[in-house]
Amino acid sequence: FACIHAANTLCFCFLQMNANDCHDPPKYWTIHGLWPDRAEDCNRTWHFNVTEIKDLLSDMRHYWPDVLHSSLNRTQFWKHEWDKHGTCAATLEVLNSQKKYFSKAIELYQHIDLNGCLLKAGIKPSSSYYKMAAIKEALTRFYGVTAKIQCLPPEEGEKAQTIGQIEFCFTKELQLVNCTALEGGSNPMQAHLKPSELSVCNDTLPTYYPSEVQ
Repeated sequence: FACIHAANTLCFCFLQMNANDCHDPPKYWTIHGLWPDRAEDCNRTWHFNVTEIKDLLSDMRHYWPDVLHSSLNRTQFWKHEWDKHGTCAATLEVLNSQKKYFSKAIELYQHIDLNGCLLKAGIKPSSSYYKMAAIKEALTRFYGVTAKIQCLPPEEGEKAQTIGQIEFCFTKELQLVNCTALEGGSNPMQAHLKPSELSVCNDTLPTYYPSEVQ
C-alpha cells in the first residue's frame, strides 16, 4: 500500500503479514495505509464516520481488510488510519474528505497492482527463496521508481527473512517518486504493526515470499 514520507510526498503501503498476527489473512497484498510524513492526529475533532464511505465498503473489505482485529464490523483499522493519517492527508484537496481519502487509496492500490506486477516478473508465493536484489529490480523496472521493502527477520534457526510490507511514495500530485531519500523520515507504522518486527529488508539475506499463510 502507500505512505507519505516527506513534506511533499505521500506514501502508500502494501501489507502481507503472517498468520500469527492476523485474523483470516488474505492471500494477496492488501492496503496498510496512505500516510503523510511527520504528521499524526491533525484534527482530533474530525471523527471517523463509516456512513461516509458506505459506497466503498465492499472494496474496503477486500482491498483494505482489518487483519489485526476481529471486531464484527471490522472498522477499527479504518478509524485508526483516518484519525492518525487521514486527517493530516486531508490538507490536499484530492484527499480532503473521508470518502476521497479512502477511495483514492483504493484507486492507487488498483493502479499500482502489486500482485499483478510481481506475478508478471515471475515473483510469486513459493516455498523457495528469492534474492532481495531480484525483487527490487522487478519493482524498479515495472514502476520506474525505488520502493521501500520491509521484512520480518529470520526466526530462530532460520536463514531467510520474510517479505512483509512494500511502500510506494508519491508527490502531492500523486506521481510516483523514489522512496530511498525518505528512509530517514518518521515511521507511521509505529504503535499498530509491531515495528520491532518489520524493518527494511537485508539485501544479503534470502527472502521468503510464502505460498501459504500457515
